[in-house]
Amino acid sequence: MNDKFFLRLIWIVTAVVLLVVIALKLVPPPQNKPSFIYLLPHLIGGINAVCSVLLIVSLIFIRKKNIQAHKVTNVITFILSAIFLVFYILFHLYEKDTKFGDLDHNGMLDVAELAAVGATRYIYFFILATHIILAVVVLPLILISFLRGFSMEVERHRKIVRWAYPVWLYVAVTGVIVYLMISPYYNF
Repeated sequence: MNDKFFLRLIWIVTAVVLLVVIALKLVPPPQNKPSFIYLLPHLIGGINAVCSVLLIVSLIFIRKKNIQAHKVTNVITFILSAIFLVFYILFHLYEKDTKFGDLDHNGMLDVAELAAVGATRYIYFFILATHIILAVVVLPLILISFLRGFSMEVERHRKIVRWAYPVWLYVAVTGVIVYLMISPYYNF
């Protein structure tokens, strides 16, 4: 199989994931919700935390020229990220977005709730917006870096990783921050 095939596949996978996530915002949730659904946000936050640590460990391994440990760590991180994506899609199929600052958990923000969260709301939305935008951008970067790494195209791998690594790490870390900031407002 050639490079063009894999690059096309990477862009198809990226487009499908993006379309599925957009569709989740448009499709009403099913009436019956499995009870495990409410564990998923906590698992998602935990997966992001583990991925953050593993990405740093992976960097340490490659700096020490331990290529095998670097590869294994990245594969584990990639698998966890894929599990994260499945959990994210599953959760958002059943539950729509939680409103930041919704202290009484009624799905709406009144003047008192807005005043209570104040400027923190803008900080949250900035972190959330950059997290979402960069999560979309990082998927093809990660997939291309994996393609280059496993093909042992070291120079091409390094070039893409210069961009992919910091973006992936930012997305993982801000995923934890978003979870910590929004979890007090879950209505379940």
